[in-house]
Amino acid sequence: MSFRVHVLGSGSRGNSILLDTSETRILVDAGFSGRAIERRLAALEIPTDTIAALVITHEHRDHTQGMGIFSRRWKIPIHIAGATARSCAGLLSGAEEIHHYDVKRPFELGDLRIEPFLTCHDAIDPIGVTIRQRGSGLKVGVATDLGTPTVSVRHALRLCHLLILEANHDELMLREGPYPWSVKARIAGRHGHLSNRASAQLGLELMHEGLAGIVLAHLSQECNDPELAAEAVGTELRKKGYEGPLKVALQDEPLADLDVGALAAAVRTPQLGLFSEL
Repeated sequence: MSFRVHVLGSGSRGNSILLDTSETRILVDAGFSGRAIERRLAALEIPTDTIAALVITHEHRDHTQGMGIFSRRWKIPIHIAGATARSCAGLLSGAEEIHHYDVKRPFELGDLRIEPFLTCHDAIDPIGVTIRQRGSGLKVGVATDLGTPTVSVRHALRLCHLLILEANHDELMLREGPYPWSVKARIAGRHGHLSNRASAQLGLELMHEGLAGIVLAHLSQECNDPELAAEAVGTELRKKGYEGPLKVALQDEPLADLDVGALAAAVRTPQLGLFSEL
């Protein structure tokens, strides 16, 4: 039973994640142009017409830019919170197939169960998601654009096999960076974005024996660095015994073919060392 994750790209200029099982393919967010999404899927040899649905987490353009044109061109349903849909109505023509969801009602797409949860971010109705494959029980958590990891966020993300967590900025780089102070305060605030340090702390709180992989996402190009983020988060996780792969999703190139089932199997049988090269 296959369950793979491909981060098509992640950062302040666009975010989109493909979840791919033997039965179902969905995109979480469509923050690139429709053409760019198609190109990124083609680079992974994924036919665009096999995407079953778009799941949109919030209205910011780096998560929604291509959703309307991509949905219309390929007749792909959009699953989106009602307030979020209204706030980015300019991206929609009315021809799209829209399904509204809320945090009280998990929903199913093929063999995937989507469980939305509220996040703390400066959007109309900011939402993160966990995605569980029903047959295998494998669970992936997606939590970016996360100013504060609230109790409900930590509860929603517990017992994931693969975590995609925000590591937006290095605190020193943000303080010394090019943004106006008002923007720096927004980014570092309760409704902004997680720093590397805060991401490490959240990762520690979510560690359990079945956690098989972590991806750091939504890195700032101006106020972070992939190696710095990996070192800051990885050092803290390794101190507490985490031995799984820690990957960094980049803005301009996909992080492809994270096999959730194989990662989970490697945790169950660590002597095999299956993912030393990930």
